[in-house]
Parts: sequence; structure tokens; C-alpha cells
Amino acid sequence: MSERLRPGEAPLDAHGLPTSETIALLHRRVSVRSYTDDPVDDAHVEAVLRAAFRAPTSSNIQAYSVVVVRDRETLARLAPVTGNQQHVADAPVFLAFCADMRRMEHAITGLGSDLEDNNLEMGLVTSIDAALVGMSASLAAESLGLAGVMIGAVRNDARATAEILGLPRRVYVVFGMVLGWPADVPAQKPRMPYASMVHVERFGRHPDGATMEGALARYDRELAEHYRGQGRPTADDSWSAETAKKFSVRPRQKLREQLAGRGFDFG
Repeated sequence: MSERLRPGEAPLDAHGLPTSETIALLHRRVSVRSYTDDPVDDAHVEAVLRAAFRAPTSSNIQAYSVVVVRDRETLARLAPVTGNQQHVADAPVFLAFCADMRRMEHAITGLGSDLEDNNLEMGLVTSIDAALVGMSASLAAESLGLAGVMIGAVRNDARATAEILGLPRRVYVVFGMVLGWPADVPAQKPRMPYASMVHVERFGRHPDGATMEGALARYDRELAEHYRGQGRPTADDSWSAETAKKFSVRPRQKLREQLAGRGFDFG
């Protein structure tokens, strides 16, 4: 195992920036939806999750659980909830990252209190905990040669997802992840210009004087070029057009009600 590097000791990338195996791995990251027939064994899943459970957690509450799904019948039931995503039905392994308040509730009831009427902060903290573990799992998996894709569509019907996975009250699936050995790795999508995403000291003060409007126009062109290079038709203002189309109608409008039924008030 390598020693911790001191300032100035890290190797530099082609842009003259400090780099590492982890940084290089993130720069190569793509969502993969096509997998070989090779199984993902229990040892790999355990290694990934044990590493992911070292993710940061608010106040050490560790308010998450993970359901590991391999059963073909269960996956066949999950796929329609996610809009019939075929890679969910065919997943070598599916990981459901859950916000889980049960252990907190156990501790609280021991003091004679309860989690009824929990507020927005409780829902956010548990959901963020689950998200931090999920991203850490994704990175750990890719370091072993695995690849996958996040599945937020499990929230299309949070109640149905909970029923399929047998979740008790105070638990809901924040998102899922399909994992497998990659068969077809797609070309990496461009990201928005760095300078437009970073604000120096105060919001709106971008490096190099970048503006959101200028960056979006540039990104629309770059993303359109990317999609057309793959033979995929798209509008000239690719990202803006698709985002407006998807979110002008509010998605998952029953989600608050469904999560309230799971014991997450988000009030």
C-alpha cells in the first residue's frame, strides 16, 4: 500500500493538475447498461459494500441499508416500476440503496420518545447518507472492473418498490444500482464547462468570467454533437430542450404522499 503523499508529490495529468488512480477512475466514469454473462459473485458485492460503508455519515447515524437483489422474479417485478428498463430485468445484481430510520427509531424509543412527525431535516439526512454510500459503492465497484448505472426510477412508485422488496416502515429506496461486468461501454458524455459550475468566494463569481447563459449555449452544442456522433437525433439546444421537456411537467407528484406512508414526513 502506498504512503500518503505530501503536498506537491502527486503526479500531474496532461493539464498539469495533480492526479491519482481515483481521480483517473472518475474521469473515465460512464453509465453502463450492457453486461457480459459473467456473474458478480458475493465476494465482489461484499467488498464493494464494506468499502462503501466507510462513506461519511451525518452524526454517525449510518441511516442506510442496502438490499442486494439477484432473484429473476424480483427483478422482473422491479423493471415495470422503473419504466421497463431492460437492464434492470437482466441485472447481474441490483443494489437498492435505502434511507433507513429504523435504528434511529430504536434508539429514540429507548428514551421514551418517537419519530412521529419527523421533519424535512430527518428525511434529507437519511437520504443523503444513502446517496453517499451509493456513490462510494459505484466508485469501489469500478475500481474492481465492474460497471453499472444508477436507477432513480425506483421512485416512480415508492410504495410498489417497497412492497416488492419487503421494506418495513421507516425505510424507502432512494435509488438503485445495476452492477455487472461491462460488455458495451458507451462513449463518455461531455460535462458542462468547469468554470460555469464553480463559484469563487461568492455565488456568481466564476473563474475566467464565465456566465451560466454562455456555458449552457456551449454545452448544448457539445452535447448535440456527441449525440449526433452516435447517430442519435437531438435538437440543436440538446440539453436545454431535453431538460425543459422532462421537467416542465412536475415528475413523481405522488412521491411525498408515498414517502409519508413509509414514515418519512418531509414536513
